Amino acid sequence: MASEPLLKMEGVGKAYFSNRVLKNVNFTLEKGQILGLVGENGAGKSTLMNILFGMTVIRETGGYEGDIFIDGERIDFNSPFDALRAGIGMVHQEFSLIPGFSVSENVVLNRETTKYNPLVEAFGDRLRTLDRATMVERGRKAIDKLNVSLDPNTMVSELPVGYKQFTEIAREIDKENTRLLVLDEPTAVLTESEADILLASMKRLASLGISIIFISHRLQEVLDVCDKIVILRDGEVVYDTAPDQTDVMSIASHMVGRDVATAFARDEEERKFGDTLLSVEHLWVDMPGETVRDVSMEIKEGEIFGIGGLAGQGKLGIANGIMGMFPAGGKVVFQGKPIVLNDPTSALEAGMSAVYEDRRGVGLLLEEPISWNIIFTALQMQGRFLKPLLGGITKIRDEEAIAECAREYVKSLEIRCVNERQRVQELSGGNQQKVCLAKAFETRPKLLFVAEPTRGIDVGAKKVVLDTLKLYNKKYGTTVVMVSSELEELRSICDRIAIVDSGRIVGTLPAITPSTEFGVLMLGVAKEEEKVGS
Repeated sequence: MASEPLLKMEGVGKAYFSNRVLKNVNFTLEKGQILGLVGENGAGKSTLMNILFGMTVIRETGGYEGDIFIDGERIDFNSPFDALRAGIGMVHQEFSLIPGFSVSENVVLNRETTKYNPLVEAFGDRLRTLDRATMVERGRKAIDKLNVSLDPNTMVSELPVGYKQFTEIAREIDKENTRLLVLDEPTAVLTESEADILLASMKRLASLGISIIFISHRLQEVLDVCDKIVILRDGEVVYDTAPDQTDVMSIASHMVGRDVATAFARDEEERKFGDTLLSVEHLWVDMPGETVRDVSMEIKEGEIFGIGGLAGQGKLGIANGIMGMFPAGGKVVFQGKPIVLNDPTSALEAGMSAVYEDRRGVGLLLEEPISWNIIFTALQMQGRFLKPLLGGITKIRDEEAIAECAREYVKSLEIRCVNERQRVQELSGGNQQKVCLAKAFETRPKLLFVAEPTRGIDVGAKKVVLDTLKLYNKKYGTTVVMVSSELEELRSICDRIAIVDSGRIVGTLPAITPSTEFGVLMLGVAKEEEKVGS
């Protein structure tokens, strides 16, 4: 008789009040198998994993339909602690690390190794002390399984974002009873080389008998590492296949329900720009993991300017420094007037705005509704969405105007939600990203910095985001500076692209330049050739 699969889902469904997010989901996962779970943002992936992991939000909103079996036994976890005890680990898309703790302390958190001391005899195990040497060794062993160079004594606050991801995964690996690991967009913040290391580590874990559910929008990675692929669209399984029976375009088309072959085609129309809008001279920014050492550039009015490069080379630090988020120095001139660095209000009042890479930490008020998030900065900085009361003596919020504004963005950006009053923390990552964009657009900036706008979102949502950036640039004349690790997306939308390496711009090329030339700049090959020839 054949053994039971490790995981089996039968007829799983879920509705949040009148909003149906899952319907009749069925699939199996064998021991030591890697399953790729893909779908557009809002397709139901996160809700399905929340059900599996026993997240309290599921029970608080009426539970779910259908059955889930682990090793043939029906389960219905009351909390994530039940899932953890059953050997299910989950690495969420957003980090849950303690910045003030070291890597090893985060890896063993709530499972610390302790040691005996004489006080235990009198006061019991509560007086046992931490065995820090063993804890560091446990952290080192978990990290070694990922084959990355990471000191377990390093403080998490000092790590680049990619290494925070490795720390999250190492924490799950350290748990001795882990037999099913859910990875939600684990490579979204990694460079190509870091992603390759992680994919190889996933295969090693699978060879040890650990099953993995791999949620990713990087479809080629799904094809490269998975044993089977399940595609969700509008809460239903629309495709269940093996990697050798499909390809990237077929997966993408099933995800969005339409042909995506031309999703990122360039517009070849001739574009004209105004005078220099932003001038940067010898900018330095002290941003941990993204240090900027010496950047000079000029951006024309009406241009879509791209900034690319590998993770940790400083590309993210440029916008953060100009917008006053991290200590910075140098000279920044906008519309002929100097910007006061280290003062966030200076850039905002001058007409600049930004969508930051850390949407949850910086960009959003998670406990507040979509509408309040969208208009918050415009209200605070520009005094909009207020109406006079008592003959103008005082002002109150114009709730009707706020709701109408939010509804327009929900429609134009295709934000999947119940309505504009839904709390942002209940949205998928891609829809949160769209709310960040709407918030920035509503300040009506002359120049908009957008950092990693498509990170962690699906191919359909990527097209909406990129098309929206092009629309605002063309219709309203908004100058856009897009910072991204995705070179082909930069090439599809930008007019020029600057490549950052070691905190400096090593070259600026027209976006139509072959991608190989950008690759040479990213890898520092050009600099090495200059050294050899000098």
